[in-house]
Amino acid sequence: MSLADALYPQDAAATLEVSVAAPGPRGAERPDAAPVAAARLTAASAGMETRHDLAVAIYISLMKWTSPGMGGMPGWRDRLEEGERMIEQRGGKRLGAYVTLGRFDLVEIFEAPDDETAYQCIVAVARTGNVTTETLRAFTREEAEALIKAL
Repeated sequence: MSLADALYPQDAAATLEVSVAAPGPRGAERPDAAPVAAARLTAASAGMETRHDLAVAIYISLMKWTSPGMGGMPGWRDRLEEGERMIEQRGGKRLGAYVTLGRFDLVEIFEAPDDETAYQCIVAVARTGNVTTETLRAFTREEAEALIKAL
């Protein structure tokens, strides 16, 4: 499933299904193997909005806790809600927020009317000193196709 499909499901019960097949020789998947593990995730249960305003851009912020952010871990949920308010005050909207394993501690997906507004949202959140951020501008399938056709 693409990011666009995850952000714009046809109905609120849209699901993302992941299957892991049993490995074959040297780690290759066996085409005849039945899936040995599956996960099912609904957009609503993942904290994602199921509707997105196609007139505004999508941004994906990858965040890492700083030392002060780790020290204030008991209040992380309040900080997450404060970040959402900061985005909304600037005309944006949070589409989803996730605590993650790996190189980044949090992933936040939000929309903003333009890059300047997105930058203001990111700086406002980073100025608290609780996280460092790396933010990506995401393009829908339709936006990417239009960009490529214009080449």
